[in-house]
Amino acid sequence: MKTVTQRVQYASVSIDGKEMARIEKGLLILIGIEDRDTTEDIEWLTKKLVNLRIFDDKDGIMNLSVKEIEGEVMIVSQFTLQASTKKGNRPSYIRASKPEKAVPMYESFCKEMEIQLGKKVATGTFGADMKIELLNDGPVTILIDSQNKE
Repeated sequence: MKTVTQRVQYASVSIDGKEMARIEKGLLILIGIEDRDTTEDIEWLTKKLVNLRIFDDKDGIMNLSVKEIEGEVMIVSQFTLQASTKKGNRPSYIRASKPEKAVPMYESFCKEMEIQLGKKVATGTFGADMKIELLNDGPVTILIDSQNKE
């Protein structure tokens, strides 16, 4: 699983001009799933994201997690995170899981994130043409690959 996690002041997702979900201060997590991802990746990644210390403490130092600030989380599936640009100029998405695998993994990821966070998370709609609006705070943007665990 690959994620792009952004610390946001707010984020919203719209489909066909209608806002489907919105969060205030917290994390916008874009997630790309590949066939080799497992429940162990879900567990490792959700714990990592919930406890990632990227919010400022009272001294202005990034020392607090989204859980500690009681922030909100939005999770949006994005198969293009699995793009390969090795050959030519047209990305290949061969590594991205097909919906039969990706949908249950995405749903499990969202459910585990809710357990780790202790509250509901906002989501996009899997496979929909979504428009995401956000105000990146910092900006702080973190890339994480559960297959690389760096």
